[in-house]
Amino acid sequence: MKTCIANGTIVTDEAEFVGDILIDGETIAAVGKGLSSLADQVVDATGMFVLPGGVDEHTHYGSFGGLLFDTTAAAAVGGTTTIVDFAPQARGETLADAVEKHARLAKGVCCVDYAFHSMVMDAAADLPAQIAQLPRHGVSAVKIFMAYKGTPYYMEDEKLIEAMMAARNTGVTMMVHAENPDIITVETRLLLAEGRTDPINHYFARPPIAEAEGTRHAIRLAKFADCPLMVMHVTVKEAMEAVRDAFDQGQPVFGETCTHYLTLDTSYLAKPNFEGAKYVCSPPLRPKEHGKALWEAVAKGWLTAVSSDHCAVAGGFAAKKRGMGDFSKIPNGCPGVQERMGMLWAQGVMKGRISRQKFVELTATAPARNVGLEKKGQLTPGFDADIVLYDPSYQGTFTVADSLAGLDYIAYEGFPMAGRPDKVFLRGRLIAEKGRYVAPAGLGVRLRAKPYARAYEAFSPHAEEYTF
Repeated sequence: MKTCIANGTIVTDEAEFVGDILIDGETIAAVGKGLSSLADQVVDATGMFVLPGGVDEHTHYGSFGGLLFDTTAAAAVGGTTTIVDFAPQARGETLADAVEKHARLAKGVCCVDYAFHSMVMDAAADLPAQIAQLPRHGVSAVKIFMAYKGTPYYMEDEKLIEAMMAARNTGVTMMVHAENPDIITVETRLLLAEGRTDPINHYFARPPIAEAEGTRHAIRLAKFADCPLMVMHVTVKEAMEAVRDAFDQGQPVFGETCTHYLTLDTSYLAKPNFEGAKYVCSPPLRPKEHGKALWEAVAKGWLTAVSSDHCAVAGGFAAKKRGMGDFSKIPNGCPGVQERMGMLWAQGVMKGRISRQKFVELTATAPARNVGLEKKGQLTPGFDADIVLYDPSYQGTFTVADSLAGLDYIAYEGFPMAGRPDKVFLRGRLIAEKGRYVAPAGLGVRLRAKPYARAYEAFSPHAEEYTF
């Protein structure tokens, strides 16, 4: 069965033009003009922007209390056709076993294609050997936490250096949550002692200097270990500049940010009636000047992708209220997989902060490249036919009533929609239309990410030699 998406404005990370895309089964067969005669059916995309399906390189389904893969229809209706999820690790469990256990939860349930990152939540003595096994499980990246001191997540420098060296030797991208844990510990203790328990104090307990110092520290350790580095969810100007400057000096250091850090600020944490708890995530939301610096960073390529860091905490607002009387007990997590692309379009493209080409790069092409997903993120023959027909004429509002994320709130309630995905195709099959999920659940398939991904492209002579 051949399908032609005809007469749309095709947008890539480099150009845009009116043309056709011919789909043969699950794959893009051709991109050009006059392809309708080769198809069994034609989808008229006149007036639409034709975009690659979004790749969200940073989601948490089932970790940190997040809802599971039965809520991934939210990704589909928002234009995201691939998620890369962090597999939570239980105490005493190997990283590989954690990935495979998490994969079983997604199989036959996930509505979009999915791959996995590893996430160290129990740093065992054989951690380097565990990291070396990850490429055999289709995992190209591992994340460690420099924050959360006093929990199994926290990793001290000695183990971090060993992990970096192991990652370097096997082409695994080292990802870090970079915040200084001691600053956070001291500030949290002082604030609680003063009786400052409201959600806004989550920000004051994790000040910008904690992230800036943590980021610089991670970069220095990576330089010592001769290891490429990806700094996750960059939120402050100083951390962004540290990533930018290290890269400019020849160190393979990259960074991403998230939708909420570009579009929300600390005032949301101060909402009355404990509403600010809905916006508690780590690192926290920042003052507006940092958001302005992040927009410049994504426009100029200093940060390479915009993810959702989606974590829809099970139980919704009631679960967040468990932190009443102690802000440090508020479950962390900000939902946003459904709104990521629409918010970036409305607040970025439509406000002149980024071009349509940069939008495609940030939401699809670069995340796929960062992770090592070889057939995702581009409208190119031979790639999967993950395609979004974006209707720029649609006007609406983001609201929880339209959310499929499974919560009683969304982070972007009331923000304007400047267009929306009219049709979303996953490997050639229509899965979402006009804000509705229209396919059977569980169509997503597991993807295997290739090691020696973007962070290694100019680093390792073995990157092109790797085969599964």
